[in-house]
Amino acid sequence: MALEGRKQMPDSPHNPKAAAELSPVKRALHEIRTLRARVEQLESSQQSSIAIIGAGLRFPGGATDGDTFWNLLAEGRDAITEIPRHRWDWRAYFNADADAPGSMYTQHGGFLSGVDLFDAAFFGISPREAAAMDPQHRLALEVAWEALENSGYSPASLQRTPVGIYLGIANNDYGRAALADIDSIDAYTGSGNSPAMVAGRLSYVLGVHGPSVAIDTSCSSSLVAVHLACASLRAGECTLALAGGVNLILSPESNIALSKAHMMAHDGRCKTFDDAADGYVRGEGCGIVVLKKLAQALEDGDRVLAVIRGSAVNHDGHSGGLTAPNGPAQAAVIRAALAASQVSPAEIGYVEAHGTGTSLGDPIEVETLASVVAAQRSAEQPLVIGSVKTNLGHLEGASGIAGLIKVMLALEHRAIPASLHLKNRNSHIQWDRLAVTVPTRLTAWGTTEEHRIAGVSSFGFSGTNAHVVLEEAPTRQSVANEHERPVHALTLSARTEKALYVVCARYATALRSIASDTLPDFCFTANCGRAHFAHRVFVAGSTPEQIALELEQMQGDNITAPSATIYRGIVESPELAGRVCFLFTGQGSQYAGMGRELYESSEV
Repeated sequence: MALEGRKQMPDSPHNPKAAAELSPVKRALHEIRTLRARVEQLESSQQSSIAIIGAGLRFPGGATDGDTFWNLLAEGRDAITEIPRHRWDWRAYFNADADAPGSMYTQHGGFLSGVDLFDAAFFGISPREAAAMDPQHRLALEVAWEALENSGYSPASLQRTPVGIYLGIANNDYGRAALADIDSIDAYTGSGNSPAMVAGRLSYVLGVHGPSVAIDTSCSSSLVAVHLACASLRAGECTLALAGGVNLILSPESNIALSKAHMMAHDGRCKTFDDAADGYVRGEGCGIVVLKKLAQALEDGDRVLAVIRGSAVNHDGHSGGLTAPNGPAQAAVIRAALAASQVSPAEIGYVEAHGTGTSLGDPIEVETLASVVAAQRSAEQPLVIGSVKTNLGHLEGASGIAGLIKVMLALEHRAIPASLHLKNRNSHIQWDRLAVTVPTRLTAWGTTEEHRIAGVSSFGFSGTNAHVVLEEAPTRQSVANEHERPVHALTLSARTEKALYVVCARYATALRSIASDTLPDFCFTANCGRAHFAHRVFVAGSTPEQIALELEQMQGDNITAPSATIYRGIVESPELAGRVCFLFTGQGSQYAGMGRELYESSEV
């Protein structure tokens, strides 16, 4: 339908026929205007911000979600332990002499528990195939599923949609062991241990059609994955993206190789920026974030955890050695990320440094940050820097995503966690002339700027560098609900009865920590943003406490019959369940006010 007042003028650039009748000069002006409009549109799409709308993680120290990870950071806990015996007996390989053949001089690391456990049936994978799969692939499946649930999107709702998968993976301990035993190689060994399958299998399980890429740039893999996912979203290749990385330490060979290169810390701690910095300690884990264009996320009503303003990737080129850092290249990638973000150095309040804790790398990185981000600052307003590696160890291919999630949580809580093991500042860094500081306790993140903004660096020993600029989430506008319901329905499900009890217990705990006015959103997300399985329970209630009490009854097998507030049942074929239709025929007994409460509380 035509809009009044928008009559097209003869020389309008939107009228090709009219443009062809113009004089050569006017036609040239028309072409210039058209090209300029296209360039502006392209530049706008390339600079559009990306929203982080969900996150899943497994990090050392019992960090299994945002809350437990933040508690670890806020409390300043060190998650490093001795190498568990069920990985290998470090005593059999230990030698304080770094050059002793076949030995390592480290006995520590940041480890996850239960990496041998996997619910194969949940993902439709046979036990035989699961046994042949690299545990890194299994862990990525679990964490990706949790990230989607955290975002409020049911994995089932994404089938046949352009969802991109970008995952960093730089280790292959399980594959080396699997291929070394020739007699045990079977049909699943190849697909179970190919690094490409960490992304390909996830796309297959979700049934999505977007780009699916596994990335190995060594230590910077996961942050490069985030950069590529953002570029894919801006280019329109996908409408939603999962990005992150995974790393597990399953055998001693890499520890031996890194000991020979003198990269390991003798005391098993990343002493980032400290005078005693002598290398890093290895860590393991997985982190995955769910990304969407910010404008689309706001339009869709998604919860935004943080905003990626921009990012950049480059390479060291020639440096002091193949694995040696290059200060000018680090400076270039940070400047490029700031330019892509349209952010000035003065707006950056914090930088999560690569910060492995090496005598060579730390001074180069601090000097670089000082020259690029803190050059115009005073000692009274210094740039704050830190490193999550002091808490978790160096997660190698997953280290960048660990730093990014740390910054996301710091923006949310408006506080900067301590960087641990800093006793004597590195004497090779001229701290007295640099406007840079390292927090040694949890510090409130105050700012004179409109929004808190931070940078995250990740530098691979392959020479590939990445930097991402993050901004705190925009303030959510609360929308008044015109249809307040007196009672809310919560539906939960699981693949097995035992799992359903576990789900009920978790939701009961969560319900006791939410405010009553958030109950509608809580129930909506559980009902519409989760996959639905055969074993189901339905609970109705007016308050979080009331629903929590009902769910707590599910801890035993004592709910066998339907009641007014709780009902449990099993759907024989959930994939065949049809859509529900409500029919109000108008026949039969009627009374004054019939249906009024439904009319007043339901928008439909």
